[in-house]
Amino acid sequence: MKSKLAGVGASKAVMGASLALLLCGLGASARADAIPYPTPGVVNPVVYTFTAAATGNITAYFAGASANNTSDLGMLVNSVSTGLFGLQNNPDPALGTSFGLGFVTAGDVLTFQLRTLNPAQGSAFSDPALNGPFDGGNGIQHVYSTAYTAPGVIPTGTYVGFEDLPGGGDRDYNDLQFVFTNVAVNDPDPVPGPIAGAGLPGLLLVSGGLLGWWRRRKKTA
Repeated sequence: MKSKLAGVGASKAVMGASLALLLCGLGASARADAIPYPTPGVVNPVVYTFTAAATGNITAYFAGASANNTSDLGMLVNSVSTGLFGLQNNPDPALGTSFGLGFVTAGDVLTFQLRTLNPAQGSAFSDPALNGPFDGGNGIQHVYSTAYTAPGVIPTGTYVGFEDLPGGGDRDYNDLQFVFTNVAVNDPDPVPGPIAGAGLPGLLLVSGGLLGWWRRRKKTA
């Protein structure tokens, strides 16, 4: 009897979690949860090389923020800044807001820049070799990147989550999050992390599946 009650309790917990996820998705319009960095608290050791996948525009989409500092996003093409900055947080733009970072030629090397505005601390780059001045010495990795494969208000693309504090802060790489289109990356681990904040259709699918599982379990209990 005890094991059956425990099973019913677990089923209700799963059902409650699915409903909470659905309700959260219905109410979330300005932020998305980050794709979790697998080893929070540890500096990301991966050095990424981002390149233009095709000749055309690079577009960034706002995918969420947890930072108290105010920053905006820019890009270097073959080590030269485009001079374009956008998607400033605090207040955060709406989830999926896009910003054009400039026109590129296929194969151009891209470096993403997070410029801290308040407090003004300088810039963190997706290339750790450029982060020495920001980190007060040897630069560390300030981004985590993986594939974004759950289109909703944001299309599929390359996800990049930033750490916005000198020295890497808490190193969970979710202070500001963006998805870029027309970007290729030499990611040594191309399998995407769990996608959250992937748009209402994905939330409905997950919630519906969990509810269906709970009903089937109840019938066989």
